[in-house]
Amino acid sequence: MLRVVSWNINGIRSPLQGVVYEEPSNCSAMAMGRILDKLDADIVCLQETKVTRDVLTEPLAIIEGYNSYFSFSRNRSGYSGLFRVLCLSPGVATFCKDSATPVAAEEGLSGLLATQHGNVGCYGNMEAFTQEELRALDSEGRALLTQHKIRTWEGKEKTLTLINVYCPHADPGKPERLAFKMRFYHLLQIRAEALLAAGSHVIILGDLNTAHRPIDHWDAVNMECFEEDPGRKWMDGLVSNLGCQAGSHVGHFIDSYRCFQPKQEGAFTCWSVVTGARHLNYGSRLDYVLGDRTLVIDTFQASFLLPEVMGSDHCPVGAVLSVSSVPAKQCPPLCTRFLPEFAGTQLKILHFLVHHKQDPMFKQSALQLSNQTQVQMRQNKAHMRSTRPRPSQAGSSKGQKKLMSYFQLPSSHPQVSPNLELPSLDALVTPKTTEDKVMAKVVEVQTKASKAEDEKDLRTSFWKSVLGGPLPMPLCRGHGEPCVMRTVKKPGPNLGRHFYMCARPRGPPTDPSSRCNFFLWSRPS
Repeated sequence: MLRVVSWNINGIRSPLQGVVYEEPSNCSAMAMGRILDKLDADIVCLQETKVTRDVLTEPLAIIEGYNSYFSFSRNRSGYSGLFRVLCLSPGVATFCKDSATPVAAEEGLSGLLATQHGNVGCYGNMEAFTQEELRALDSEGRALLTQHKIRTWEGKEKTLTLINVYCPHADPGKPERLAFKMRFYHLLQIRAEALLAAGSHVIILGDLNTAHRPIDHWDAVNMECFEEDPGRKWMDGLVSNLGCQAGSHVGHFIDSYRCFQPKQEGAFTCWSVVTGARHLNYGSRLDYVLGDRTLVIDTFQASFLLPEVMGSDHCPVGAVLSVSSVPAKQCPPLCTRFLPEFAGTQLKILHFLVHHKQDPMFKQSALQLSNQTQVQMRQNKAHMRSTRPRPSQAGSSKGQKKLMSYFQLPSSHPQVSPNLELPSLDALVTPKTTEDKVMAKVVEVQTKASKAEDEKDLRTSFWKSVLGGPLPMPLCRGHGEPCVMRTVKKPGPNLGRHFYMCARPRGPPTDPSSRCNFFLWSRPS
């Protein structure tokens, strides 16, 4: 069986925070290894890693038992070609077990980022794109391809290409990003169909940033022109109709989850963290495992969601195939272990702290050398004892003083008469009973406590008279519960203003336990 999992991790270091504290050594490598073990997959595809090459650390990139591949964003804020790019580092990464080592790996969809060796190839007809446009589409690190050899139950060896993709998000207020998203979709489809035409099976998995059907969105009924969204229309042309039966279909690919669960409601993979929508499952399904039609029908055994896995605003998705992986003998050049910053010959300090097995001849010679050294040290000590002068042979009276000499009185000090009697201390002090001492101690403690309490009350009353303190939170009308204060972050005349709203998580309007519509502007202080 071959198990593949995809997860928009929302920052490769974010989910590690909850795991790192469980590790005694606070080691990121152990934490990342635990996440991969928890997902329990032969191939793990991560999206939105939010790391660039200059900040990627070796513990996150090189995990024992896995070979990893990263695609980094090459952009900063500003303009890239025909599109304005944001100051983001989306990035994707693929971790393959050593038993599923790919035969080829490649960054991007256009082929412009490909190297001379270890590429996947098969780019299709890209005459509709300019070189500048292709460079802009691949500059954000949103696609990573790995090609594997698989063996079916009949013993036939075939090629499988995985396209790990993080499609752009289209902000309604930025039409240029919608154009960027649709051109990225077009390029993705061209590359996937070209690989199919070359004889390879293809799986597209990752965050497509589009809820395809109304069943995949929590509020599709109240959305205007849901079916007319350009992203959904594109998916209609890429994906076949629901169900695995042969017959009427449009695209070359099948949504594997809807193939096995065509009518499952509430199967969401993304929720708003700010509104706490995950508590009431108020989300949408943006993450997919799409397989070519033949591959899904012949080899897919299951397709699943993992909503119980926390650490991101998305949950992992995956599939199980009834094939076995045929690992390559050597990792492709894109593997992170071949990066110059990780492939240096300089020894690490850990190398000197780890116990290594020694050669028996070397160990025997070292033991002989140690024995000779100990014999020489004993001879030197015996020689030093024989040559050291004894106290009776010291010719000078100016020797070391004895310890008792410092406690003897000098001869000039007046002698104290042994018959002189000193007055007793009890005769000078009036004796007190034990009960009197206890009572005096109790009175002293009570006096100090009363004085400290009076001083505290005085300070408290003073600051209360100076500072009025925070006003109580207003109560929402829907539940009569204290509200929560928020700040307007949208550019406009109200930017920075505070307001109150219901503190409950966002959910369906028909659910009485979800957030009500209470809203109140905060008075300026």
